[in-house]
Amino acid sequence: MKTQYYTASSIDGFIATEDDSLEWLFSLGDLNESSYPAFIAEVGALAMGASTYEWMLRNADMVAAETGSPWPYTQPTWIFTHRPLPTIEGADIRFVQGDVRDVHAQMRTAAGAMNIWIVGGGDLAGQFHDAGLLDELIIQIGSVTLGKGKQVFPRRVLSPTLRLTTVRQMGGGMVELRYEVGGV
Repeated sequence: MKTQYYTASSIDGFIATEDDSLEWLFSLGDLNESSYPAFIAEVGALAMGASTYEWMLRNADMVAAETGSPWPYTQPTWIFTHRPLPTIEGADIRFVQGDVRDVHAQMRTAAGAMNIWIVGGGDLAGQFHDAGLLDELIIQIGSVTLGKGKQVFPRRVLSPTLRLTTVRQMGGGMVELRYEVGGV
């Protein structure tokens, strides 16, 4: 079992624009031609920040057109938030706040032998890293620059903490980097 941060980034290190838009990402490739189908098949629980969840709510029609459902996950999902948020009917969602260590224990139990996916955002993944709970970074870098926005991983992490394990080109617009966290 691993706790993984699987995400996309612009070349200059942003996951989203300042207003939480992901429009830059959608023209860069087909999700089904990426590592996502194999990745999600091994996920037993998800952690998501409030901004990512609100993006899902705002874009429910687009998500449904792409996946067949406004909530594309069957796994239990913990939403980290400090404010009340609406639920999505039929989704296994748990709203939480506080230290990620306490929630991680619940997620491990729910995931069993499967992996935990830190969906977004970057600060939430950073909190898991700070707590020593992040095992792997999987970052798909798109051939765009945003200039400013939401950082993919707003932490200073110096080598040898991250060990590059694989590099995979995905079409003409993306590359996937996998890093083991804590490896030497």
